[in-house]
Amino acid sequence: MLKVALPVPRPMLFDYLERDGVAAQPGDRVVVPFGSRERVGVVLECAQASEMNAARLKRIVRVLDGAPRLSAEWLALMHFLSSYYQRPLGETVLSALPPRLRSTRPLPARRTEPPPAPSAACAPLGVEPNAAQAEAIARIAAAFGTFRAFLLHGVTGSGKTEVYLRLVARARETGGQALVLVPEIGLTPQLLARFRAAFPGERIALLHSALAEAARTHAWLDAASGAAGIVLGTRLAVLAPLARLALVVVDEEHDPSFKQQEGLRYSGRDAAIYRARLARCPVVLGSATPSLESWQNACAGRYERIVLAERAVPGARLPQVRTVDLREHRPAHGLAAPLVEAIRARLARGEQSLVFINRRGYAPVLACEACGWAAGCTRCSARLVLHAADVRLRCHHCGREEPIPRACPVCGNLDLRAHGRGTQRVEEALAALFPDARIARIDRDSVRRRGAIEAALDAAMRGEADILVGTQLLAKGHDFPALTLVGVLGADHALLSTDYRAAERLYATLAQVAGRAGRRDRPGEVLVQTRYPQHALFAALARHDYGAFAEAQLAERRAAGFPPWVHEAALRAEAKRLQTALAFLREVAASAPPPPDVRVYDPVPHLVTRRAGYERAQLLVQSRSRAALHRLLSRWSERLYASPSRAVRWHIDVDPIEFD
Repeated sequence: MLKVALPVPRPMLFDYLERDGVAAQPGDRVVVPFGSRERVGVVLECAQASEMNAARLKRIVRVLDGAPRLSAEWLALMHFLSSYYQRPLGETVLSALPPRLRSTRPLPARRTEPPPAPSAACAPLGVEPNAAQAEAIARIAAAFGTFRAFLLHGVTGSGKTEVYLRLVARARETGGQALVLVPEIGLTPQLLARFRAAFPGERIALLHSALAEAARTHAWLDAASGAAGIVLGTRLAVLAPLARLALVVVDEEHDPSFKQQEGLRYSGRDAAIYRARLARCPVVLGSATPSLESWQNACAGRYERIVLAERAVPGARLPQVRTVDLREHRPAHGLAAPLVEAIRARLARGEQSLVFINRRGYAPVLACEACGWAAGCTRCSARLVLHAADVRLRCHHCGREEPIPRACPVCGNLDLRAHGRGTQRVEEALAALFPDARIARIDRDSVRRRGAIEAALDAAMRGEADILVGTQLLAKGHDFPALTLVGVLGADHALLSTDYRAAERLYATLAQVAGRAGRRDRPGEVLVQTRYPQHALFAALARHDYGAFAEAQLAERRAAGFPPWVHEAALRAEAKRLQTALAFLREVAASAPPPPDVRVYDPVPHLVTRRAGYERAQLLVQSRSRAALHRLLSRWSERLYASPSRAVRWHIDVDPIEFD
C-alpha cells in the first residue's frame, strides 16, 4: 500500500494500492485516480496497512518515467518545509516540481549528450585571489564534507564572487554539485556569464520563474540527474533535487526577495541552510550588509564570520558618502544643486552617474488642487501611480490600469497635477538639464520584454549611457566600470516608516547602490539627498561601518521585543468585508488559547487594507520559544484545515518580513 502526496489544500496523504506488475517506491511520481479525473502525485511511503477499508482503495494507474526518483534527502526537505511553514505536505511536494512534472503530459524533448567530465571544472578562473580572498577560500574549503554555516561579510567590490567561483571549482574537482542562489532574476545573466567563462566545460542549470516551461524542465532534470554540476538560480532553485550536493552559496543573503510571498511562504535562504545540513556540506551566506538575523547568529557563534574588508581591484577604494541637506539646498524638480553640479562634472570627465530612486512610474499621485480629489484604485486602498510613458494610471498592488482623465471627475477642473516623483519624472528632469547626455532608465517598466534587462545592463556596462536612472534593479550585483557618482533621491521615506525593518533595509539599499561607484581606479562619490543629515544611519554609512549600525539596531530591537530576539508568525485573512476577516481571526485565536510563553496580539487591518477587491486583516504571534510558537500554529492549522471557511481566505506566514 502506498501513501501518495497530491496537490490539494488538505494536510493529508492518500492511500493507493500498487498495480500488478508495477512497483513504486518513495520518491516516484505516479498517476492516480482522484475523483473523476487522474492526478499526478508523489509516493512518500510504502505502508503495510491503511486506516481505510481495503475494498475502497483504488490502484495507481502508472509510474511516470523520464525523471529521476526523488531522493530521501529531498523528501526530508519537503517534510521540513511543510511542517515549519504550515502548508499541506502534498501541496508542498508538488509545488516544488516544475509545472511539466506535475502533469501527465510527456516531458519535452531534450538533448541526450553525456554530462561533461568533472575535470572541466579546472578551467582558468582569472586573476589569483588576494590574501583575504585566499584565506576565506581556505577556511570554507576545509569544511567540505561537513555542515558548517559561514557568513562572508565582504564590502561591495571585495570579490565575493571570486570566492564563490573558487569554492565551486573545489566542489567540482571531487565530483560534487554546487548550488548558487541569487535574490533576483535580474542578477542571473551577469553571474551566469561569469560562471560560464570560469567553467566552459560545465553544464550549468539555470532555474528561475521567468524561464520557458521546457527550459525550466530541462534545467531541473539536469540538476536532479547530476548532469549539471552547477545549479544557479533564484529562491526556487533551492527546491531542485541535487544528487551530490557539496556546496551551497546564497549571494546577497539579506535580500527580502528570498522570501516567497504566496503559496508556500518559505525563505530561500533558510531553506538553503537546511539543505546544507541535510547534505552535510558547507553553506556560504554572502553580503556586504548581512541581515540582522545572520549577524546575530554569527555573534552567537552559530555561523562563522569571514570578513573581506577591502575592494579586490588594486587601487579601488570605497566611495566617499556625503549627505545633501534639503533644508539648505531646496531641490528643483527633485534634484538639489550639489547633485546637479556633481553630474555635470562627471559628464565633463566622460564618467557615468547613477541617479537612484526606488519608485517607478512618473509620479505616485495625480490630484486635483481645486477640490482635493486624488486618483485611487477602486480595488485597493492605495493611490494609482501616474505612468506618463504609457499615458496610464496603474496600481502597483493589483495591477489595475486606467486612462489618465482629461479633467477631475469630481469638479471638472482641467488642471490636474502630478505630485511626487518616480523614475520617469526624474529621467524627464535630467533630460531637460542635460540635453546632450545619453540617459538610460532601467526599472521594471522599461525592461518588461524578454531579454530587455540583459540588453540594458550590457549597454550600460559598455558605457553607452552617461546617466543611469533606476530602482532596486540597479542597486546590487552590477559592475559599471565608468560609474563614479551615485545620487540617491527619496531616502527619507524609509526613515519615517512604521516597519521595524525599514532602517535595516534602507542601510542595505544605500550601501548596495553606493557600492556601484568607484569600483576601478577612479574614486567614487555618493550624494544622499535628505532632510535628516544628522541621522545615525547616514553617519554609519559614511564610515562604511555596518557593524556599528547592526549593533545599534539589535539593541533597539531587543528593547522593543522584535526579531531576532523573538520568533514571529502572522495569521492573515481576506474577505469581502473587513469585519468578516477580523471576526474570523478572533475566532481562530479563541479556539486555542496560547501558552504563557506565546503572545497573541489583537487582529488589526493591514496598512493597505483593501487589495484586489478583498479586505485584509492580520494578527501577530510572538514567542521567545520557537517550539512553543509552532505548537500553537499547528493547533490553529488543524482547526483551519478541518473546517475551511468559504467566506474567508487565509494563510499563515512564519517569519514574516512584510506587513503591508
